Amino acid sequence: MLSADGVLMKEASNVREKQSVGTQTAGLSMQTAGLGTQTTDRRLLAVNEISHKSNTPPPRSLCPHRLPSVLPADPPAMKFYGPIIPNKIADQYTAAYYQNIGGYLGYRLDVNLEKRLLLIDSATLLSGFKHRPGAQTWIGEHVGKFLFSASKTYAYSHDERIKHLMDDMVRKYIACQMPDGYMGTYLYKDRWKDWDVWAHKYCIIGLLNYYSVTGYKPALTTAERAADLICRTFGDQPGKRDLMLAGEHNGLAPGSILEPMVDLYRYTGNPKYLAFCRYILRAYEQKDGPGIIGNLEKYGVVTKVGDAKAYEMMSCFLGILKYYKLTGQEKYLTLLEGAWTDITRHRLYVTGTASDHEVFVKAGVLKATNDDDMGEGCVTVTWIQFNLSLLQTTGDPKYATELERSVYNHLLAAENPQTGCVSYYTALQGPKPYRCDQGYSCCLSSVPRGISLIPEMIGGKIKGTFTVLMYENGEAATEVTADDHSTVALKVKSVTKFPADGKVDFEIDPSRAAAFTVNFRVPDWSANFTAKVGNDSYPGKNGQLLAVNRKWNPGDKVEITFDMPIQVLPGGVSYPNAIAIKRGPQVMAIDKSLNKEIGAINTVSFSNAKELQTANSALPADWDWPEAFSADMKINNIPEKVVLVPFAEAGQKSGDVEVWINR
Repeated sequence: MLSADGVLMKEASNVREKQSVGTQTAGLSMQTAGLGTQTTDRRLLAVNEISHKSNTPPPRSLCPHRLPSVLPADPPAMKFYGPIIPNKIADQYTAAYYQNIGGYLGYRLDVNLEKRLLLIDSATLLSGFKHRPGAQTWIGEHVGKFLFSASKTYAYSHDERIKHLMDDMVRKYIACQMPDGYMGTYLYKDRWKDWDVWAHKYCIIGLLNYYSVTGYKPALTTAERAADLICRTFGDQPGKRDLMLAGEHNGLAPGSILEPMVDLYRYTGNPKYLAFCRYILRAYEQKDGPGIIGNLEKYGVVTKVGDAKAYEMMSCFLGILKYYKLTGQEKYLTLLEGAWTDITRHRLYVTGTASDHEVFVKAGVLKATNDDDMGEGCVTVTWIQFNLSLLQTTGDPKYATELERSVYNHLLAAENPQTGCVSYYTALQGPKPYRCDQGYSCCLSSVPRGISLIPEMIGGKIKGTFTVLMYENGEAATEVTADDHSTVALKVKSVTKFPADGKVDFEIDPSRAAAFTVNFRVPDWSANFTAKVGNDSYPGKNGQLLAVNRKWNPGDKVEITFDMPIQVLPGGVSYPNAIAIKRGPQVMAIDKSLNKEIGAINTVSFSNAKELQTANSALPADWDWPEAFSADMKINNIPEKVVLVPFAEAGQKSGDVEVWINR
């Protein structure tokens, strides 16, 4: 009897020569690992040594609160070039094809495009390849990450400017490949140290993403040649190098190349890549490896894995999860679900990030100042990717809850809407240290990748049923199965002012009248969630999916309403005498630049305010995104009105920020 891997190899031999062009839902969902880091001291010291460039924003685009869409009224369907090897475990969630995303998330997608991605200088990112060795040991990661962001953004936006930029970069990047397939930035004598394997990981990730939206075969070929060199160099056969010794953090960094190796196997059917995936899983458990599988089995906590480096560890989780989907070996999913539970219960900040000095620390310790190097951008993005991949794998909406928490708070907080600059760490207490460099700081390439994934999180099919996961303006297209088992083309349009209020209007537009179900995720922070269709009302239960099954006619309207009561969150172990305020999915913050009467920001204390009043008039004219509230608090024990804004928007004009407010 063939093992699962043996069956996969047999299947691969039958399909390897085929070329598959898939639809979006058939194509490989290319969630990748985050951007690599050195140890905090070594790498951040180098970041701090950058000259004036690091704090000088690029020229600001003409970008109003909602940038004009570059999309045609009815954009053409886009081809996606998918894998030729199917997964054993089919995705339980597949994203719908979302277009014309507006409102808050649309505004931030446009900021990411106009003020970050379109201002990337390809010469800077390619410099380490054209003139080896690179300026620093991790410079090789940036091209791959940019191609990820650009490919995802192009798939959503159809923006020809980003297409031209990535086309040009790919052609110049491919030309830098050495005759043996090498795609790093090191001299020959220094190969396979530090971040060299890591850079090859991002090379393959970036090129596969680019290939998936363009079908440009040389990109796929270049990725294969880079992977072939990795396979020839590393392994547990005599004469080969030990992968776990070829990078940082007890093998977590080089071991994260598992993810693109699974992808490349699926895209090519070449069994050598599957064999290398099996080698990586064995190497994890070597004496010099991080012990991912063994330690999760034994302890069930992430602090026992490797050196507890959060970003690189979750990058490995992404690869293990893809290997599970490919092979169906259940133990891997079970272990990763346990790791997810450990993180959410013990190591997750209220804003949806993790890490203290870039590592997972003991349970409940969530210090939140700039001195704590908390909330590394790469960690935030990889946490988002981990949740998105688990959502795809299981269809469990609890992962959508975590996506919402991270996106509306820590992810968007890390990119300044005024400038497009990005913070490496984004503290809850103190100013946000935004930087504008390119090709240097890892998180400045990572955060745009997380934002580029937003269109895949808003909604799609869970186990075949169209499901709304986030409440935002937009237009979705997909196909659903009607109750009579026929296939119906479906378009769904949503209009809302959320998060300003809790009302969302949907237009359900099937290609013909048919009975089927539409799901609406009921957020755990909401109250009185109701869906109305004509004279029919459907009440929702917090944390669950509200299933509306009926005969739908083209143009039917659904009105969703819900309240957003104010939540007062306790400060936990690290801030026992403080609270945070949350409205809907958004954690609120005091921005000192909006509260001139505050001397020291820590003189503000909470006085049991149960309501927030709209205070948009308190914002300056050039403040991006008009959302502000006032609350009754005390300043030096004197009652005062204090202006609050969403944490994601706070600090955009360099003001001190405070999420944890004294009781």
